[in-house]
Amino acid sequence: MLLLLAGTFVFAVSAQELSPTAQVAPSVPVRPSAGQLPALGDGSELGAAAERRIGDRIAREIYRDPDYLDDPVLVEYVDGVWKPLLAAARSRGDISAELEERFAWEVVLGRDRSINAFALPGGYLGVHLGLIAVVSSRDELASVLAHELSHVTQRHISRLTSKQSEQRPWLIGAMILGALAASKSPDAANALLAGGQAVAIQNQLNFSRDMEREADRVGFGVMTQAGFAPQGFVSMFDKLQQASRLNDNGSFPYLRGHPLTSERIADMQSRQPAGVAGVVEITLEHAMVSARARVLSNPGVDILRQLVADAAPELIIDVFSVRQAGVLYAGALAAAKLREFPAARNAANRLNGLVRAAPAAQRLATLLTAEVAQQAGDPVPDLKPLGRPELFLSAQSQIGRGNAAQAAQSLSAWLATHPRDAGAWQLLSVASAAQGQALRAIRADAEARVAQLDFAGALERFKAAQILLRNTQSAGLDHIEASIIDTRTRAVQLLFREQSLER
Repeated sequence: MLLLLAGTFVFAVSAQELSPTAQVAPSVPVRPSAGQLPALGDGSELGAAAERRIGDRIAREIYRDPDYLDDPVLVEYVDGVWKPLLAAARSRGDISAELEERFAWEVVLGRDRSINAFALPGGYLGVHLGLIAVVSSRDELASVLAHELSHVTQRHISRLTSKQSEQRPWLIGAMILGALAASKSPDAANALLAGGQAVAIQNQLNFSRDMEREADRVGFGVMTQAGFAPQGFVSMFDKLQQASRLNDNGSFPYLRGHPLTSERIADMQSRQPAGVAGVVEITLEHAMVSARARVLSNPGVDILRQLVADAAPELIIDVFSVRQAGVLYAGALAAAKLREFPAARNAANRLNGLVRAAPAAQRLATLLTAEVAQQAGDPVPDLKPLGRPELFLSAQSQIGRGNAAQAAQSLSAWLATHPRDAGAWQLLSVASAAQGQALRAIRADAEARVAQLDFAGALERFKAAQILLRNTQSAGLDHIEASIIDTRTRAVQLLFREQSLER
């Protein structure tokens, strides 16, 4: 699957601890803030705009991959960790005005079960569900995201090309995309790196060791300033060290260039405040999110059945509440995926009783109950409009009950303030089609493609809408929608031309 080797060829905190490939370089050095360690040196060739274009090209392919996941519950949870880290990096002066404006600052999720996260050019970060499933707390997840964020803010992706100044941006992007595409075939990946590319990458490894250490140190500062527990860094490294013994497949031994995990653990341990306990807090909410990640990572029917069996009442009587919440959540969601709805309802009901006194966990339990009801074809309880998960579940339920107009109204209001939400545009397209509004359905589909940087596909949809307009009688024409479509078509044509010039 497309994301599997992303951490191998791009900066990664992974169980495999593999090294990054060559990337592009900045035009302006990043100045350290007060108390921040100095940069490792800058041999700049390309600026932030060029790096963003490379990142957009890679992100566009990730969005197309079947294993790309836009799950509102998981996305919201990860964003709840990511945004405080971004705010801390800004307050420390790690993000320059140029980077703030030009970079995406976006996290994308993949269904891969490996323990991995990685930084891409242009401010994109990737997170595998396997990582979310294995971390024990928000603090551990924050440690990984802070590390990857620091690779971006310290311009490591750019600075790697200072030793290979003849590298061209299109070649860099092509190498990363080739690695992603070859992730199911190690032979193909090795062939891709033939002709000197492996040597070019190998020459960068000594520098990347220093970058890993710098990302640890800067990331630690970002994480703690954002309010996360510093011991999350050490406990996360312990997990990676254990996982590396189990998940290391040895596919690319010449790419190993990160510091030994034991060295990095020792460095982080020395930075722990005196008297701070080494145990991270495990919350009900996090246990349930981790359970969701396990189920949605496509573990296979046998594992789903085991998760359902684990949630049997007689098996979890003596389990403490946090672990019990995770077991019940996983059992309910796994049963729903297997279409064993009585078992799913039973586990969800028991979960609701368990977490009633914890608001954040209660919200997740309510959403899960609604999700099970929707999949079973039962009436979905009314959900308060708290966020994106409630919006999506309510809209899907309303469309299914024949109330697509209400769904479209709610989605349109959301999109007025979140115009790059591809998932919301896709749902709006379905809601519009359900009302017989073909023109609006086509435009919403086109906007979803724009949000995922597929300008060619978006332009095709906008042109289809224009054809429909020409074939529509004047009496039935929606003139406002027609005007919007014409304006957006011209705008996307410009974006498509710029995108074509980069190939």
